[in-house]
Amino acid sequence: MTTMTNASVREFKMPDVGEGLTEAEILKWYVQPGDTVTDGQVVCEVETAKAAVELPIPYDGVVRALHFPEGTTVDVGTSIIAVDVAGAAAPAEEEAPAPAPAPAAEPEEKPAARQPVLVGYGVATSSTRRRPRKAPAPDAAVQQAAAAVQQELNGHAPAPVANVARPLAKPPVRKLAKDLGVDLTTVVPTGPDGVITREDVHAAVAAVQAPQEQPAPVSAPAPAAPAAPVSYDTARETRIPVKGVRKATAAAMVGSAFTAPHVTEFVTVDVTRTMKLVEELKQDKEFTGLRVNPLLLIAKALLVAIKRNPEINASWDEAAQEIVVKHYVNLGIAAATPRGLIVPNIKDAHAKTLPQLAESLGELVSTAREGRTSPSAMQAGTVTITNVGVFGVDTGTPILNPGESAILAVGAIKPQPWVHKGKVKPRQVTTLALSFDHRLVDGELGSKVLADVAAILEQPKRLISWA
Repeated sequence: MTTMTNASVREFKMPDVGEGLTEAEILKWYVQPGDTVTDGQVVCEVETAKAAVELPIPYDGVVRALHFPEGTTVDVGTSIIAVDVAGAAAPAEEEAPAPAPAPAAEPEEKPAARQPVLVGYGVATSSTRRRPRKAPAPDAAVQQAAAAVQQELNGHAPAPVANVARPLAKPPVRKLAKDLGVDLTTVVPTGPDGVITREDVHAAVAAVQAPQEQPAPVSAPAPAAPAAPVSYDTARETRIPVKGVRKATAAAMVGSAFTAPHVTEFVTVDVTRTMKLVEELKQDKEFTGLRVNPLLLIAKALLVAIKRNPEINASWDEAAQEIVVKHYVNLGIAAATPRGLIVPNIKDAHAKTLPQLAESLGELVSTAREGRTSPSAMQAGTVTITNVGVFGVDTGTPILNPGESAILAVGAIKPQPWVHKGKVKPRQVTTLALSFDHRLVDGELGSKVLADVAAILEQPKRLISWA
């Protein structure tokens, strides 16, 4: 430990995922203290945004310490591994007659190192060393300003100075304060660098609601109260920490349910002809090697319905007070995986042919099941399909994926008695449910979209006549 110096040891921090998330769970370490690592070598696997991602190290050296064990949830910007980089440069530098100036210059270049991102790193810095400028003060000021801006974008801004009135807090914390009616300028920050945390907001609310004597030292033993739940009967109960995928899903669903006013409409439809078409397509050479199932035609039916009713493919911009109509469709497919529910989407699904859509669906499902879905695959969705029918469920009232205006739930397809051509016959029947954001989708628009999807599934030839 005594050989570790600030000049030779670099701390690798949890990268900023760039998705508004502030933490990630370390799933697995691929290195141990004492191991030699090279630039670009994967050192660990983390889970965030419902995806498992491998993180490479951005320099050569020897691992000196792993700061967190596997299974630990770490905040973005927190150092997770220490690497001694002296070993890689020592042979050349030790022979130099005056080694002192070289180490002194290296720490100054550290801010210019490649910025870690979710996967990989930014553009590598040039290996050419510049001579120190005669007037370093202006450069230092510029670098400090740039670093401060980058830190603020990452949610780790420096403590506010006297002439800055706006308190430091991350967007989720600002929203929480707004919902609870808390003025952030009155909240005492306890987070790093003077950042206001969720706990600070809750503490401010409690201070207003509780008697004045509550903050007194007498109340100090109160924090011991949470220890009581530890005495639960392990034979009768199991407590599972809320983290990773479950935590992200819970936050998204709560945010959606209490932000967008949901309306759900239902329709029961005869899909016998659609099921016959599925069997015919399986024999078509254009679909050789592709996964053909009812979900494929349901997805295509929804895309056609969106083309006929483009206003359904939109989002609500609260800050700008605008409705944003998307001229593209990134079709989300809810998928149950070992890590939990995720919603990857098919980019520009509206522009794909039926075979191309089948190929994209197959890749999406297989990638999700293998746990290889990338965070980018779950961003920028515009509308979603959730197939609850695979679990034998007739229908449901799905919750909107945050940022989207509609989600279609597909129930189980079962043989049921149905009036067909004036006679009661057994037919393949399913129930569709469409939930939509009533702020931007009224009942007429939502009904038209759902009716169009049902009409196409009842008469698949409309995929041609309406396309």
